[in-house]
Amino acid sequence: MQSSSILCCSSNSLSPSLYISPSQAVTRFPVKQINSGRNCSFSSKLPSTSLHIHSPSRFIIHSSATQELVETTSSASGFVETGYIFGVHGFQGEVRVKPSTDFPDLRFSKPGTRWLKQQVSGTETIKEIDLVEGRGHPGQSWIVKFNDINTAEQAQKLVGSTILVTDEDRPVLEEGEFYTHDLIGMTVILEESREPVGTVVNVFNSGASDLLQVKLSSSRIIPNQIGKSKIGEGDSGPLVWVPFVEAIVPIVDMEKREMLITPPKGLLELNVRSDDRSKKERRELEWKEKKFQRRLIAAKKKLCEMEQQHVFHGFRYGEKDQTSLLANQIVTVNSKLLQQALQSLQIPSTRSNLLDILSAVPRSNHLKVSDNPSSAGSGKLSDPYCKLQREGRLLTSNGKVAIVLVLEEIEKIENISDTNLVNSEGNENACLHVNALLDDDMRFVKIEDRTTVPLVLVSSAGSVSSLQELFIDHDYFAFDPEKVWFLEEEKLPLVSSAVREHGKHKILMKSPWEILERPIGSGGVISLFSSQESLLDQLSDMGVEYIEVCKVNQKRENGHALLGLVDSRKANVGIHLVNGISSQEDFDVIFSMSFLRKLTKQINKLQFEAVLGCNSHVEKVEKDWVDVIPTAPNSYEFRSSIYCFLDATPVNKVCVLDSSSTD
Repeated sequence: MQSSSILCCSSNSLSPSLYISPSQAVTRFPVKQINSGRNCSFSSKLPSTSLHIHSPSRFIIHSSATQELVETTSSASGFVETGYIFGVHGFQGEVRVKPSTDFPDLRFSKPGTRWLKQQVSGTETIKEIDLVEGRGHPGQSWIVKFNDINTAEQAQKLVGSTILVTDEDRPVLEEGEFYTHDLIGMTVILEESREPVGTVVNVFNSGASDLLQVKLSSSRIIPNQIGKSKIGEGDSGPLVWVPFVEAIVPIVDMEKREMLITPPKGLLELNVRSDDRSKKERRELEWKEKKFQRRLIAAKKKLCEMEQQHVFHGFRYGEKDQTSLLANQIVTVNSKLLQQALQSLQIPSTRSNLLDILSAVPRSNHLKVSDNPSSAGSGKLSDPYCKLQREGRLLTSNGKVAIVLVLEEIEKIENISDTNLVNSEGNENACLHVNALLDDDMRFVKIEDRTTVPLVLVSSAGSVSSLQELFIDHDYFAFDPEKVWFLEEEKLPLVSSAVREHGKHKILMKSPWEILERPIGSGGVISLFSSQESLLDQLSDMGVEYIEVCKVNQKRENGHALLGLVDSRKANVGIHLVNGISSQEDFDVIFSMSFLRKLTKQINKLQFEAVLGCNSHVEKVEKDWVDVIPTAPNSYEFRSSIYCFLDATPVNKVCVLDSSSTD
């Protein structure tokens, strides 16, 4: 039997797809026919994977008994397709033919009349032609010679044509055989209950056996995988696959145009889609999956260049959800940032001391206020402070500032071994902090100003969905939903302190499918904006001129004054000091939009501090995964401060609002 099949597997190894070309030859499986009384057995099984098969656009017939395609257009009615001319052979007018028949010897070596179907000026034509001779050729093709075609130039004009014979010229089948197109349109019925199942709309060869493609009738209700019912409605009903084997299709009645089936439990539900997504939505999901696979390949290549191939060991073990988790972790590793961080182990940081920078800020750019300015001195607010407050409030109400809230403090519980407890407590902490802050308009933006203020929340990946639900439940705390974004904080893997060959430090694994990671600190906000340029573009389009970045638990009573101070001095950076500079991670910083864009272009200057610590992890030793519990510091965690970018601006472009307590 000649075959010209094309088998393509999708890039997603977890969702194999089978694509079959219209010219594929299939295995001959005789069946039991009531009207003929001929009985034959089957020997095939349904493939274990789901099949997503694209039907050919012009042809609907393959042959499960003998392969000959029947053209469905009226112009070719009564003809059978036997082969396709795909090239020229030699200089004597011979052509190369790809068969689509189980009878190539009869169709291509026996002289006689044939017909050619061609496209001429956009119109399909069928013309009579005499076949002189033909012979088989390596590669499942045939060399054929037609009458009056004697040169390569004449033969070239036939390339692309389809060879036809009349429908009456089909060979008489042997006992127990039939043509596939006779099955198309047959009614499928459950043998036991005589309940109609659907109609055969196509027949495909899966490699081991033929598969009937059955469109369910409107009376069939198929429960899907999410507990709902899926009902076929006439011609729009869902498609299912039924193996064409005697154990499942014991009876085919050609006179009544019916076939009786005895499907195993669950067979009809196997390939019904488990959701009600539209074709467009399914294509979008397929496109996203292909895009993810490309990202995964690129990420793995980067890690290989860094000699971190051990991260991939988990792909050989575990279930689908575990390997998917590892794939997602690999894709999210910022390899470029990791390489910068690893350099800090070899080259010590040269960043200027924050105290030195603040000391060099001009006095005109420095404003000292108490925690509660209204009670300072005579109990009256100073005129400069009041003016800056008014200017800052006006800028805020006009939508000139976007606020970035960073939820870092929830990571303090990450050392808890119970992952579920970490997630639940982290999510609860994040929501409590945000809820407390946004419910108090004395600490945050006043309610009447919130519709104009863009808000960006940066939190751990596990807290994002909880924060989104919190905002939905509270009507976005009066913020405009179109101006609220939720971003995952920047993280980097922990690496071993021990140096391997070539001076490499090994990425540590929390489990075979999880990379041990930690947030890099406030400096990660600049890295996030570097990878979210479209967000900065949106903010600029909204008229935003300043970006304020602060911790969610940071006091903001003087936020308007700091904004007013930065704007009045046309500064690049404004720093609000609440607790002095004892902790560089207590931050409330304002950047001008132009300066922040400059920083995102210089992300390679982001500086890291490697913090030595003890961290448990797993390692693969020969064929086993073992837990490593250190008794001494064994790993580095990378941290970066938002203040490390102060070196990128002159000190006269820095403003300081100091509301530290004075004892």
